[in-house]
Amino acid sequence: MTPEIIFVICLVLVAFILFISERFSIDVVALSLLSVLFFGGFLSIDEALAGFSNPAVITIALLFVLSHALQKTRILEYLIVRINKIVSKSKNLGLGVYLLTISVASALMNNTAIVAIFMPVTIRIAHQYHLSPSKLLIPLSYAAIMGGTLTLVGTSTNLIVNSIYINSGNEPLGMFEFAKYGWIALIIALIYILSVAPRILPSRTVTSSLTQSYHMAGYLTEMKISEDSPLVGSTCFKRNVNQNYDVIILDIQRQGRLITYNIGQEVLEAGDILFVKGSLESFLRMKEVEKTTLLTDEKLTQNELEQEDNILVECMATDKSSIVGNTLIDSNFRKRFGAFILAIRREGAIIRKKIAHVVIHTYDALLIYGNRKQLQQMAASGEFILMGEVTADLLKVKLWWLSILLTIVTIILAAFGILPIIKGALFSCVILLLLKVITPNEAYQSIHWQVIILIAALIPLGTVIQSTGTADYIGDSISTLVSGYERKIQPYILLGIIYGVTMILTEMSSNTATAIIMTPVVLSVSSLMGFDARPFIFAVCFAASASFSTPIGYQTNLMVYGPGGYKFLDFMKVGLPLSLILLILAVILIPIIWPFSQY
Repeated sequence: MTPEIIFVICLVLVAFILFISERFSIDVVALSLLSVLFFGGFLSIDEALAGFSNPAVITIALLFVLSHALQKTRILEYLIVRINKIVSKSKNLGLGVYLLTISVASALMNNTAIVAIFMPVTIRIAHQYHLSPSKLLIPLSYAAIMGGTLTLVGTSTNLIVNSIYINSGNEPLGMFEFAKYGWIALIIALIYILSVAPRILPSRTVTSSLTQSYHMAGYLTEMKISEDSPLVGSTCFKRNVNQNYDVIILDIQRQGRLITYNIGQEVLEAGDILFVKGSLESFLRMKEVEKTTLLTDEKLTQNELEQEDNILVECMATDKSSIVGNTLIDSNFRKRFGAFILAIRREGAIIRKKIAHVVIHTYDALLIYGNRKQLQQMAASGEFILMGEVTADLLKVKLWWLSILLTIVTIILAAFGILPIIKGALFSCVILLLLKVITPNEAYQSIHWQVIILIAALIPLGTVIQSTGTADYIGDSISTLVSGYERKIQPYILLGIIYGVTMILTEMSSNTATAIIMTPVVLSVSSLMGFDARPFIFAVCFAASASFSTPIGYQTNLMVYGPGGYKFLDFMKVGLPLSLILLILAVILIPIIWPFSQY
């Protein structure tokens, strides 16, 4: 093992630790990694910047734009809601068709957008079937993930692996070649989701207070004790605050001093500010009985409170939101959006700060008061996901049909090898822009720049793994391990190891990062052992998307984590069996579909 190999392996391990810790955003980690490799002399300037001109990266950006144009028509909501109405008489049939349609849609569109669109719809369907939303939101995420594996464009991971594979002198992976195995895996996964998962998934009551279809309990807010409050001179324990209102008093602020210990026995005074965690319904009940005021009430003007068109909504901050990484004060939220955040929720964390001083994270749940039209504009920008009912009507914007037609034509031409996907996507985007179906601003905003930066910055890492001999070293180590088995079963053992390692890594880190690191290793070890690389490449593609056991492994899991009221263990209970089933299925079926060369 050379010093270069040791350095690269250590660097990769550090990167994974940083990805898992979420101390820094994933794009910052990727750029830092790129900088170290460049200034360390492992990359020339052309190699360091190669990721930003990589056809796969540009294709992904263009597909984001096409996906937005398609989303703008609301064709998917229209079709899925209509289909669901047809089959709604049978719960199992209805849910099966619904999740299958979600999967098919995810094969053509960004699965993050799919989940964002259909979370409110899924909540409505849960109420329709008298189910807790927690029974359906994880299945929604899983269906979107599985659907993304059906095509080359279904997930960015497939495009990146394909790009590395082509650059190594191999024939490209077909547009629908993934579906040969993907359809079987999808059907097996849906059977599991519809039959086994409901027995494992928790049934948590999620009461509605705002949208009548959606509610996320566990918000943090600030409540001020008034002069005539029964709490004055008493304690939270004596007034039985926690039990009576189903809230948790985290801290007490008194004249600028924070009281964090023995809160329940602390004698309360007028003007004390309580940091309270609970539901809006609980806040309002406590406000009425204990004569406390939401601190935000004092900050809102009488004119703002009396506006008839002002509404309360629940929403989530997306990865495209400009407020992510900033406090509400720093982002000047109220002035920019003409709205006011009353409360905030972050699953898996207890926030002990004033709301205005909380640094907003991706997919934080926010309770917002503001003008209906402005809130709709916030949602349209892609910065926030509003948790309200979606309309089942087709939105016939200018030339609305053109977005649908161009998307279909682009995929068909690429599937038959008539026109490369990058050319078709570029042509379609230009047409949509020229005819003003989408605006340039909409196009720029639709691109998930964090994803683009992440991929572009990590692609050179794959180059370094190959050029330093790291891929060969790891491949040789795996080859030595596998060579101890009988020759006939060696490729199956190797396939299982590659799938299993990729699956474990993707649960802890970015699926794209995992794919970029594993693909050079797969190419090396398959060559060393004399096997066709293709089955192992597909194993990496499917395993990198097989993120079911943790909420942090895939964005869609993280999106449903809070709204479903899930715990980390819920994902382990329902996701781990599914991951193992798909591991076994992959080892059995992938070699049949893409045979090892000598058999």
